[in-house]
Amino acid sequence: MASISGDASRFKIILGSSSPARREILADMGYDFTVMSADIDEKAIRREEPEQLVKALAEAKAEAIKLKLHGECASDRDQPALLITSDQVMVCKGMIRERPRSAEEAREFIKGYSDDRAFAVNFVLVTNLSTGATRGGWDIPEIKFRHIPDGFIDTVVHQSDMTFVAGGLKLTHPSVLPFIKELVGTTDSVRGLPRQLTENLIRESVQEE
Repeated sequence: MASISGDASRFKIILGSSSPARREILADMGYDFTVMSADIDEKAIRREEPEQLVKALAEAKAEAIKLKLHGECASDRDQPALLITSDQVMVCKGMIRERPRSAEEAREFIKGYSDDRAFAVNFVLVTNLSTGATRGGWDIPEIKFRHIPDGFIDTVVHQSDMTFVAGGLKLTHPSVLPFIKELVGTTDSVRGLPRQLTENLIRESVQEE
């Protein structure tokens, strides 16, 4: 397990996400953890500001998972646990972009990035399930794009593994990297779990004990 303040071995880590990228990042950070997904209707949660939207979604995921855990036997709850939930949206031209609902919407998203820039708005929430205390924060990298040819867009819009992500384009895929002029931020943040922010929130949550 990663070295954090306090007796980290006392804490069970629960990642409230089904995202393979988030699982990989947290594992790379050195944590042992279990995975639970939150069964919520994300489209039913709306906020005008992207920062407030991702915060509301991360909080809703945490509440849904807490309800799932409520039915577990007492022995499972004896070990203090930290629950990590997060959410991400892309913002381009002032518009919030979540997962595209169709290939055409993915095409629209990707064409909008060409010769422009976007922001990956992340919110990470760490909930101490023993005390109910929460710690959260935002991380917002900026991605500057080169021209993205129509031929490339035509190729990827029908590939669900490339487009079924916030913003409609898997930015860390090798085929996409030539079209990224500059990343102001970190790759792990673009992938949906800002490493340093998550580490800081875990450390703060452990120190509260």
